[in-house]
Amino acid sequence: MKKIVYTLALAVTFWSCKTGTGTTKSNVVEVNINLTDVKDDKVLVTVTPPAIKTDEVIYSIPKTVPGTYSTDNYGKYSDDFKAFDAKGNALTVKRIDDNSWSIANAKALTKITYLTGDTFDTEKGTGFGNDDIFSPAGTNINAGVNFMVNTHGFVGYFKDKLDVPYKVTITHPETLWGATSMTDEDASKTSDVFTTPRYAVLVENPIMYSKPDYTTFNVNGMDILIAVYSPTGKYTAESITPEMKTMMTAQKNFLGKVNSTKKYTVLLYLSSMAKDDAHGFGALEHPTATTVVLPESMPKEKLVESMKDVVSHEFFHIVTPLTVHSKEIQYFDYNAPKMSEHLWMYEGVTEYFANLFQINQGLINEDEFYTRIADKIEQSKSLDDTMSFTKMSANVLEQPYKDQYLNVYQKGALIGMCVDIIIREKSNGERGILDLMHKLSNEYGIEKPFNDNELFAKITQLTYPEVGEFLTKYVAGTTPIPYDFYLAKVGVTKAKEKKPGQVFLKGQTPYISIDKQTKEIAVRSDIEPNEFFKNLNLKGGDKILAVNNKSYSLDNIYDLIGESENWKENDPITVKIKRAGKEETIKGTVKLPFEEAETFKATDASKEKLKNAWLKG
Repeated sequence: MKKIVYTLALAVTFWSCKTGTGTTKSNVVEVNINLTDVKDDKVLVTVTPPAIKTDEVIYSIPKTVPGTYSTDNYGKYSDDFKAFDAKGNALTVKRIDDNSWSIANAKALTKITYLTGDTFDTEKGTGFGNDDIFSPAGTNINAGVNFMVNTHGFVGYFKDKLDVPYKVTITHPETLWGATSMTDEDASKTSDVFTTPRYAVLVENPIMYSKPDYTTFNVNGMDILIAVYSPTGKYTAESITPEMKTMMTAQKNFLGKVNSTKKYTVLLYLSSMAKDDAHGFGALEHPTATTVVLPESMPKEKLVESMKDVVSHEFFHIVTPLTVHSKEIQYFDYNAPKMSEHLWMYEGVTEYFANLFQINQGLINEDEFYTRIADKIEQSKSLDDTMSFTKMSANVLEQPYKDQYLNVYQKGALIGMCVDIIIREKSNGERGILDLMHKLSNEYGIEKPFNDNELFAKITQLTYPEVGEFLTKYVAGTTPIPYDFYLAKVGVTKAKEKKPGQVFLKGQTPYISIDKQTKEIAVRSDIEPNEFFKNLNLKGGDKILAVNNKSYSLDNIYDLIGESENWKENDPITVKIKRAGKEETIKGTVKLPFEEAETFKATDASKEKLKNAWLKG
């Protein structure tokens, strides 16, 4: 999973359905999801169970799914749960909790029906620190327009029947097409049939229904599908495909023999940012797919940049945890999950690869790479640098560990970097952490998990004692990592650089405010203005009505912030304001607020060979 912080009782209509009269039961869970008859923003799900041999059976929708590291209770979005026997008689059903229902006289059970609503409608926040379901793991029901079918939000499982095959039939409007890595086994234009060998495989295969907008291409033997939903049509799959093809080709080249995936699907949902639309931006990984949610208002340059970062991160999850993982992940309990100790590897090494491959394949230069490393060090300092990473990982669903999850993208990636540097140094540049992950893939693999408490010893066996010592002291232990010490091994030391800051924000502090009654954007008078405001003589209390002939208010403030990130120094700019009740237009140029920040530079020529092996090997 990769999260991005982007600044800034219901009446249910009853569906009548015919009751089956047959009594023969196959050892398959059959599911029908009706996307055609949407009522009250809910869809009907019908489940035909396999043979049940107990007097009572429990049907559950997940509380948590792999890759999210949060308690989400997907079952609370389903209600009107009913169970029937072969004659259509209702069986006694008891709701146990948000996610589970108990069905009595289960041997006679032939059908379950329930109504499922979407999660996008319920989102209130715009990032971390709220209880919203992370949008790329959520669901959307927009009748006739878009359905984000993260299958765990629609389909559940019977207790002790997780390994039973699933046959899922989805009926949908003819105008909508389902993008997925699964194969549709039905030739109909209004019905799709998907089969999976077990529930876990179904959960890992999201489907996005929308007006067909997709591209396909092949990268070194891997078929790629890019599907896009853009509410206003601002973006198309074709408009982002060149950049995605370049990036995914580089990823495949970087991974080499480590990856043998044959098909990969990228589902991009662009949010309108409306009240009832998605607000949690980022992506969620699957073995052969990634779901991505971003705001449609992002400028093209920023959208492509975000896609590079989040999709590359999710793609590298193919290595871990999708190939290399512990028993906690292999035998994942969707309603009583036990978390693994090794988020440093699942998310951290993955995030490190998502940055390393870009310098390795020439997509960014050394300066950009060092800036990213410096940013991660700086951001990790705002979190608890003395908390054991393995302890945080194993307890990530609970406080105080839950609030430290963000560090998997910061310190987690830096852990990967340090391990990489140690291996490079000890092997005279011949091997790195990618070689380690290849060896772990051969040692374990998709169907062979490791024991959590044995991983450090196995890594030490496959590498060097110094790697084991590092993991014990800095990952399991509570000692902060001396990054300068490890970077010096490859001839890299601290340096200063000036870089442009954001026009309307400094960190999380905005230079503008909103009048909730008028929705007008105002320049704040209680903080010192930056160079941008001073250069245009904008004063505290000025209302910003339009910029470059485009009107702005609370309704599209994200557009203003997003577009400002593309402004360059000395660009011409026109700002329409209201000052003391009178409108006026100011013409001038953009002056960006430059900030001095820490970065790194290669300063030791004697280590250049090792540095090049690290970055380019």
